[in-house]
Amino acid sequence: MKIGELSRETGVSIRLLRYYEQQGLLTSQRSEGGHRHYDSEAPATVARIRTLLAAGLPTRVIRDLMPCFEGDGVTLQACVHDHLRNQLAELDARMTELDQARTTLTEILATSTRAPARA
Repeated sequence: MKIGELSRETGVSIRLLRYYEQQGLLTSQRSEGGHRHYDSEAPATVARIRTLLAAGLPTRVIRDLMPCFEGDGVTLQACVHDHLRNQLAELDARMTELDQARTTLTEILATSTRAPARA
């Protein structure tokens, strides 16, 4: 399938599909005219990429995970579960930091709105 067809089928822009390919997440074959052609598995691959991006994983991690899928869905081999747990722990740590930053900002705003105006 050509890149335009893949874009229509997946709802992902052509520009983004090219980016996925540049990042090593998606592969294509080139015709003699230089046009990209994707195999029948490409829509499933794009769906996996989108799912992992939605989970907050960076493309460098997704690239490492792509060969580890089992079947047609998003089930991954057990050998990468520790890696995913580490990613989850990092996400939890970032959420804690953001929550602390939010609390601090809320306190600053509360203090600032209660302070008397100076003449």
